[in-house]
Amino acid sequence: MIPMSPPRSLSALVVLTACLLSACGPREESVPVATGAADAGDATITIRLGHVAPLTGPQAHLGKDNENGARLAIDDLNAEKILIGGKVAKFELLGEDDQADPRQGTTVAQKLADSRVHAVIGHLNSGTTIPASRIYHDAGIVQVSPSATNPAYTRQGYRTAFRVFADDVQQGSVLGAFAVTKLGMKKIAIVDDRTAYGQGLADEFDKAAKAAGATIVTREYTTDKETDFAAILTKVKSTRPDLVFYGGMDTQAGPMARQLKTLGIGVPMLFGDGGCTVEFHKLAGEGAEGHFCSLPGVPLDQMAGGTAFRERYKAKYNTDIQLYAPYAYDAVRVVAEAMKQVGSTETEKFLPALAALNYPGLSAHIRFDEKGDIKDGAVTLYQAKAGAWSPLETMGGKPTH
Repeated sequence: MIPMSPPRSLSALVVLTACLLSACGPREESVPVATGAADAGDATITIRLGHVAPLTGPQAHLGKDNENGARLAIDDLNAEKILIGGKVAKFELLGEDDQADPRQGTTVAQKLADSRVHAVIGHLNSGTTIPASRIYHDAGIVQVSPSATNPAYTRQGYRTAFRVFADDVQQGSVLGAFAVTKLGMKKIAIVDDRTAYGQGLADEFDKAAKAAGATIVTREYTTDKETDFAAILTKVKSTRPDLVFYGGMDTQAGPMARQLKTLGIGVPMLFGDGGCTVEFHKLAGEGAEGHFCSLPGVPLDQMAGGTAFRERYKAKYNTDIQLYAPYAYDAVRVVAEAMKQVGSTETEKFLPALAALNYPGLSAHIRFDEKGDIKDGAVTLYQAKAGAWSPLETMGGKPTH
């Protein structure tokens, strides 16, 4: 677990107040608010958004998925030629690779802060998002994560931190109740990868499953780099569980599912959004069938414009959406909308508008609570059937329009 900084210390408040009053962070000259399409010859304003995710290493497929979603939003905004303060907005995306490593995450966060980007979309992982958030906060830069679910991210007292995705408190509670009350599982083994995301989600699941009446027969740990789980699964088998819960990403969930089948452990796995991907089926092979996962949000087909988004994504990138692309798309759009509403790219001007936003996004109708979390976040349960994730039910959430 990555160490968390204390919630909104006095020094943090002083830093942020000074930043907002002196306009530290990105700044553009504010001009009268205007909206609508641009006329030919209008002056332009360049808006630089940072994006951070793992673009190399085992989670690169997820990082690229996030970046692709963000770039689609950039393309759409530039095609729309929206006006911000009477100027045609030209959006640019500065992509950075944090390799899903907290140290690299803070390095690229400082690089973006030094570049004075207007906002940051990311990071993908909770383990990189949380330490990077302090750097963005101190620089007066808005950060919107499309995928980091550890609740600590938005509970540090940073007004600059937002997420467009249900957090692990919501997701873990749903998963724990689902395992016990819907699947009827009473003896559960838990394995997690010791990351901020994996361990955090497993902790929330542990509490919810016990509250619903389950017994945790063993709690095991691995890493987000491991692919051989024979020793762990042999121990799990000896406890005779009804279910194996895994807290971590698809790069471990897939091989673990395959090895469950090889070792003759005939019980299903359950895991959160990190494993709820197309890649899981490729990695698990014949061991994929029948397992369960959750994904914050509603199924893509139920999103307003979700089917069209899938088709545009496939046409542009020649690959299927992995997981978070719709949320990365929305993360870009809400930042642009807040800037548009106030006619300014200055953090101290558009930050209050972002916090108060009521926006019909692709993934959900987006409104933020006082912490920067999305209100009414939905969580959908899925089961692996015939090489794909089949939706079972959605808990919570509001229609997108």
